[in-house]
Amino acid sequence: MVRIVTGLLLLWWLLPAISQAEWLSEQADIMGTRISIELWHEDPTLGELAIADVLDEFKRLDEKLSPYKSDSELTLVNRMAAESAIDISSELFHLLQESHHYAELTGGAFDITFASIGHQYDYRTGEKPDQQRTRQTLPLVDYRHIELDPKRNTVRFLRKGVKIDLGGIAKGYAVDRGIALLRERAIEHALISAGGDSRLIGDHRGRPWHIGIQAPRKKQAMAAVLPLSNSAVSTSGDYERFFETDGVRYHHILSPKTGHSAKDVQSVTILGANALRTDALSTSIFVLGAEAGMALINRLDDVEAIIIDQHGELLTSSGLDNLD
Repeated sequence: MVRIVTGLLLLWWLLPAISQAEWLSEQADIMGTRISIELWHEDPTLGELAIADVLDEFKRLDEKLSPYKSDSELTLVNRMAAESAIDISSELFHLLQESHHYAELTGGAFDITFASIGHQYDYRTGEKPDQQRTRQTLPLVDYRHIELDPKRNTVRFLRKGVKIDLGGIAKGYAVDRGIALLRERAIEHALISAGGDSRLIGDHRGRPWHIGIQAPRKKQAMAAVLPLSNSAVSTSGDYERFFETDGVRYHHILSPKTGHSAKDVQSVTILGANALRTDALSTSIFVLGAEAGMALINRLDDVEAIIIDQHGELLTSSGLDNLD
């Protein structure tokens, strides 16, 4: 059976039909992407309740973290934090701290203030800011414009016009939250996918989950297949949200330094223990590019990377040297 999810191609080989009765699955469109859940449970009723819990958690986080919902906590921050420090939930504060951590780790390649210019792009209509507007807005893109006070749990923007978007970390966090809920129910075999971010509990009942990396320029083709268990994997690609004008591809992964779409690679896949980390790093490495990005991954001891560069060449980190 083959299932296609944005950013990843998920494959597994069917077990005999008689043993499939307890495999349960569900899909829903939440957080601007397709959410897919598959799990094994001895009691189908309890399994369905577990799936419902996970979907409810995704909906809750969408209501809190969406930059497009007028009453979300994130929208409130974007509207008011430049005026004064505002109190926020411990959950959002945690995500802002994590975002700061990855900004520091990657030398600013991961930067949630990209939204200050990112909101001027419309990938459905092919709209983008002109050069003058880009120059005027670019000084607002700097994670150091965000001031966090851990004693008071407050956030403040140091410049007017700054906006933030957690799109590079929120879905990974939601996947991790879903996995935590399944583990609370003692589920031992499951897959949760949110667009390009996935995490696996256990294996596929005696066989590994097979995760295929989509070939960026060949729709529904794979560049590689990975047998995995108990792992998280995230892919960021220039084929997810984009438009082309005069032969130039404009996609949603923006370089904080230029305000333009990062151009050095076509896709980045990160493997690690949790989806928040793989989500943040897949975005970061895409912005850093093949050489600097791979150098960073090879310095970290808990993640691996597969990069498809601008020429379509597949590059792997040191721990994946034997990848076919």
